[in-house]
Amino acid sequence: MTQLIEYEDSSDEVRAVYDDIRATRKTDEINNFWKALANHPPTLQRTWQTVREVMTIPGEIDPLMRELIYIAVSVTNGCEYCIASHTSAAYAKGMSDNMFGELMAIVATANTTNRLANGYQIPVDEQFKT
Repeated sequence: MTQLIEYEDSSDEVRAVYDDIRATRKTDEINNFWKALANHPPTLQRTWQTVREVMTIPGEIDPLMRELIYIAVSVTNGCEYCIASHTSAAYAKGMSDNMFGELMAIVATANTTNRLANGYQIPVDEQFKT
C-alpha cells in the first residue's frame, strides 16, 4: 500500500499544495488521494492544478453537473475511490438519491450500448458526423 503523507510529515513543496487544496475547498481536510500523490510532489502539483482548473473554475457546466460527469466516468473506469469522493461532493452540491439513481441508469445504459456498438463495429451515420 502506498504511504499517505500527512501535512506535518510533508516537504515545503507538498505543504504548499496542501495549503492550496485547503484554501480552494475551504476545509482543513486533505483527502487520502492527495496524501498518496504527495509521494511524488511533481505528480501531486500537476494533478491538483488540473483538478482545480477543471472542477472549480466557473464555466458553462455547473459544479453539480461536473461532479455527475466525474461519477459517470469513475463508474465506467471502476475507480472506487473516485466514485466515493465525487458522490459525496455531488450530494454536497445538491444531488438527490433519485438523481443518483437516474445517473446510474444512464451510465449502465451507455456502457451497454457502447459495447454493442463496438462489438458490432457499427459505422457512424452521416448525420451524426460533425
